[in-house]
Amino acid sequence: MIIGGAQENTLYNCLDLIQQYGDDVLLITGPSTGPEGELLARGRAGGLPVHQIDALARAIHPWHDYRALKQLREVIADFKPDVVHTHSAKGGFLGRAAAWGRVPCVIHTVHGAPFHPYQSALARNLFIRLERWAAKRCHHMICVADAMTDLMVGAGVADRDKFTTIFSGMDVEPFRNCNEFRNAARTELGFQESDVVVGKIARLFHLKGHEYLVEAARQVVDKNPNVHFLFVGDGILREQLNAQIADLNLTEHFHFVGLVPPERIPYYLSSMDMLAHTSLREGLARTLPQALIAGKPVISYDVDGAREVAITGETGFLLPPKSIGPLSEAILELAADRELRERLGQGGATRFTDQFRHTTMTARIRELYEKVLSRNV
Repeated sequence: MIIGGAQENTLYNCLDLIQQYGDDVLLITGPSTGPEGELLARGRAGGLPVHQIDALARAIHPWHDYRALKQLREVIADFKPDVVHTHSAKGGFLGRAAAWGRVPCVIHTVHGAPFHPYQSALARNLFIRLERWAAKRCHHMICVADAMTDLMVGAGVADRDKFTTIFSGMDVEPFRNCNEFRNAARTELGFQESDVVVGKIARLFHLKGHEYLVEAARQVVDKNPNVHFLFVGDGILREQLNAQIADLNLTEHFHFVGLVPPERIPYYLSSMDMLAHTSLREGLARTLPQALIAGKPVISYDVDGAREVAITGETGFLLPPKSIGPLSEAILELAADRELRERLGQGGATRFTDQFRHTTMTARIRELYEKVLSRNV
């Protein structure tokens, strides 16, 4: 339960089931280690019962994974749930293996496929085979975007009728109201009234695409020196990105705020005039709907579920992955036209605010639980 979109989705679902439906819920997780921060720290669990299995680590390790599987079976046998709902590739594999045949309803959510074009063929084929095996050990699967269903079906993981798309829910109110902090946030960060701020919210990690935005920034700043770039997040690529920025003489135009707790994201988002999402692999990045709900236009590479919210001419720009020229051109077009930014941002807010409410997500998920249970109990 590090700080991340899939983890926030899971936490909201658990809390909604308790608070709105009176369900008994137990969250089973491994240790929350890593530079991303711990989602359940500082009381964020909100009274949710949590059982930690130390062997359920992020890295693949046959002995630890076997121990985790055994402990999962023990916890499930003791709790006796009607539903086991799994998340993430490894947790989903072990959780489905532990629950299948022991629980009347087993559901898995695909936040992002564990196989992708940037792996070796050997690794990709292995993960596809593992997903096919696990798909036979759940009653239904949820995808956070239609594109994820297309990907899973295309890889032969399962038939299309085994998937339902349910957008990953969030608390939309802080994003709807975040612009009241705009002046304070921009003053704190040192932005002038004339500055146009391009934001990116993501871990500084491989495949997140920060390097493409930095490269495009050189072309942007040459034509419009009022454009600045704000990176929210931290990770192992911080020094590498700083070096790239320095080599391009862009240090004065890039601002890092580091790792921030989820409740501070709307504050920093308020200072932005647009959001750039240049990842090469993502189910459906929560930062895209978050920015749109806040009334900010988005620029995104066309990967996975991004095309379902980043709609050229309606909410922003959708671009070919790794493209630099089109990325800089989209930034310059938005930077030069305040009315265009407002029109596209408001179009996204109108279209997606209700769709991404966490209560909407949980209602649909619980309907799916009941549908499966009605067949199996």
